[in-house]
Amino acid sequence: MQAQHNSIRIDSNIESAASKYPAVLAYGFRPFFLLAGIHAAIAIPLWIAVLHGLDLPRTVLPSSVWHAHEMLYGFVAAALAGFLLTAVPSWTNRRGYAGAPLAGLALVWLAGRIAMTVPLGLPPLWAGVIDLAFLPLLALTILPALLRSGNRRNLVFIVLLSLLFIANLRFHLNGAHAAGPLLLGLNAMMFLITLLGGRLLPVFTSSRLKQLGIEARIRRYQPLDRTALIAVAGVLLIDLIVPESFYAAFMAAVAAVLLALQLGQWQGHKTLRMPILWVLHVAYAWLPICLALKAAFLFAVPIPGSSWLHAFTAGAMATMIIAIMSRAALGHTGRALVAPKAAVFAYLLLTAAALTRVFGPILLPAAGGLWLVIAALSWCLALILYLLVYAPILCRPRIDGRPG
Repeated sequence: MQAQHNSIRIDSNIESAASKYPAVLAYGFRPFFLLAGIHAAIAIPLWIAVLHGLDLPRTVLPSSVWHAHEMLYGFVAAALAGFLLTAVPSWTNRRGYAGAPLAGLALVWLAGRIAMTVPLGLPPLWAGVIDLAFLPLLALTILPALLRSGNRRNLVFIVLLSLLFIANLRFHLNGAHAAGPLLLGLNAMMFLITLLGGRLLPVFTSSRLKQLGIEARIRRYQPLDRTALIAVAGVLLIDLIVPESFYAAFMAAVAAVLLALQLGQWQGHKTLRMPILWVLHVAYAWLPICLALKAAFLFAVPIPGSSWLHAFTAGAMATMIIAIMSRAALGHTGRALVAPKAAVFAYLLLTAAALTRVFGPILLPAAGGLWLVIAALSWCLALILYLLVYAPILCRPRIDGRPG
């Protein structure tokens, strides 16, 4: 009875707060999932235009570094914020984030994107301060709820936000030398995807298959799950100490094998008629692929050095983000967890973009520019479809009349 009373009180508090503001500010995922989609749909065409000769006014970072930075601290950071601001209230049984504080966080993120993209004539120091402010504010927003609830298990997300902040700080300090900061930021996200995937994929898959009466024994071999996560942490650590070394290649190969074995337990082949599920499996499958490509490159196999990088960014990271954003947007607005047809087409386009970007230059290096354009067009169409489907959902109240 007490738990039910607490739940009713939390819902009424959310409803009271949310009723004062537009629906887009009613819960943490709403503004940030919208901003993530808009940013990604704009940033990639702008980058392709720069590669084809568009002369943009010089901003804080060189254009090549700007592209890497903004995908990580624009698109990814917004999606991560939306996820954490939605998950933490569920993990801690606390009131959801809504209204003015949520709008303030979104404005800080937006100010960072403007400072890093628009040539306002700001000194690099001030542009850096504006850009760096978002992740610490996000961490300080969710940390009190985690501490009050005793939810120590999820304090790992504070550590990951700290690593992303350190990587961003190194971006600003190193200027044009972005390899180290980028590697740290991407490895932190790789650990995050491995952590979340290991928690969510078997649960989502088992639950949905059981609902549909499909026989499936989803095995979770805990020692394998832990070892795979430790191996990915090892990739991060070795890349900090001795990047591009034999040890980095060996650890990437070990992590690739362990992640592939882990994924094989979750029977993704039984989800082919459920796009909202198979897209999660596809996203996770890119992890062992990218690590295998990284090991191959470091072991001197003649493939482009960017192959593993794009297998992670365009494959694992982008696909997992779109998969989680589309699933959460449906579930948290009272809708059935069934991907609309346009969203399914977006999943396919995103997968095609990643396959083209990664394997096109390996199979036919001479057509590198063509592969890049095809991948970019597929990416843009995927993000436009995502926005067409989910922008109205994110900007309107729940269909069941409940708060959030």
